[in-house]
Amino acid sequence: MHFLSTRLFQRSLFKRATGCLSYSTSRIFDAGQPTALSHPELLKEGEITHGITCDEYVSRRKRFLELLPKDSIAIIAAAPVKMMTDVVPYPFRQDADFLYITGCQQPGGIAVLGHDIGLCMFMPEATLHDVTWEGNTAGVNEALEIFKADQAFPISKLRQKLPGIIGESSALFHNVKTATGTYMDLEPFQKVSNKGNVKDLSAYTHELRWVKSPAELSLMREASSIGCQALLRTMFDSRTYPHEGMMAAKVEYECKMRGAQRMAFNPVVGGGSNGSVIHYSRNDRKVSNGELVLMDIGCEFHGYVSDMTRTWPPYGRFSPAHAELYELILETNKECIELCKPGISIRQIHEHSVHKLYKGLTKIGILKDKVRSYRSYHQLNPTNIGHYLGMDVHDCSTINNDRPLTPGVVITIEPGVYIPSSFDGPDRYQGVGIRIEDEVLITDTGYEVLTGSLPKEINHIESLLNDYCPQTSSDCVSSATS
Repeated sequence: MHFLSTRLFQRSLFKRATGCLSYSTSRIFDAGQPTALSHPELLKEGEITHGITCDEYVSRRKRFLELLPKDSIAIIAAAPVKMMTDVVPYPFRQDADFLYITGCQQPGGIAVLGHDIGLCMFMPEATLHDVTWEGNTAGVNEALEIFKADQAFPISKLRQKLPGIIGESSALFHNVKTATGTYMDLEPFQKVSNKGNVKDLSAYTHELRWVKSPAELSLMREASSIGCQALLRTMFDSRTYPHEGMMAAKVEYECKMRGAQRMAFNPVVGGGSNGSVIHYSRNDRKVSNGELVLMDIGCEFHGYVSDMTRTWPPYGRFSPAHAELYELILETNKECIELCKPGISIRQIHEHSVHKLYKGLTKIGILKDKVRSYRSYHQLNPTNIGHYLGMDVHDCSTINNDRPLTPGVVITIEPGVYIPSSFDGPDRYQGVGIRIEDEVLITDTGYEVLTGSLPKEINHIESLLNDYCPQTSSDCVSSATS
């Protein structure tokens, strides 16, 4: 009775504070993140975040509690703010599990879930100084009214309220990646931990996040579409601006102009031998005529990311050696995509790619010594054929690659070869990196390639590059060679 009366009182305060919304648009309450009232161009009525309704968030919590053992609770802290300098923060990105469960895109909160308490949120208390410098943030009222928590308290009440909740539980699960001393220092938490009854909750959240809902897939399709358009525009302009840094800037600009909130990761723009460095990040070199550029990019669209790679010659033509190696990677990409269907696993697809590439590299003459060739192969391609994709780039990491795929799962297919300049092989292949990465949705009958609009055939790429920026164009040639 006390809980219900308190919640009704809090809701009353919230409605009085925002009562003007029913008759005025000149003053819209700032909840610290977009709402249907403050950003009608982004959110429809009933959505907590773009494309995801309140009902879907409530359903997620219900399914989470169905997985959570009885007499257990789960604690999920928001991602921390990371500082660039003493007073300058890096751009904030919410922890995927916290966002998935609550819909809250802001730092400072802690969510607690249990069979008896439902969703209980402890919210930050913004001071006047905080509001002046950083703007409004969601508090207790927003937790109840916007995020639909069953209970909510200011974060200052955590040490008063949480020990009792923990004390009634036999086991505790928490998000290890965002764990904070705010709750870990509590004596009841330490007691449960000393008994070995504190575990990572990602096994449950990743299970829920692995298969995407129709709403999630809609967001992922949009993230893929944005990334494809942005990378295509970058390919078009690469001959005019054949610099790694410029291409990185171009693709980020194009993604954000199409609605992406941020890049999913720092673009990999490896020109020439830099393409053989798998997670190359410097992006500080000009690409020379006759070299390839490997570009791995992804963007985030309202909590869901894309991830794609294309390799091409910015000056318009593949050399015979590059074309020979590229065709092997392309054939592997296509064959592995054709394998995608319910029941197969990433591991099985990977094994097919290893067999295909090993055979092809041996036929080309890159792998010669039969005794050492298998080891050499893994030097040239130490990566997996793909990974799960969703709210994170390497999504649902606790799900094993041996797990049979099911409709609604999104994976990447990304065969590649990375030959360092020091590799003992034919000179024409040294210092070459090639990867072709696509996003694939597993459907009831097979697959859907979410990045299918991005060209990858040699004749298509060369036609696009040369038709868009003809070799006879003095502007293109002078800019590319300057």
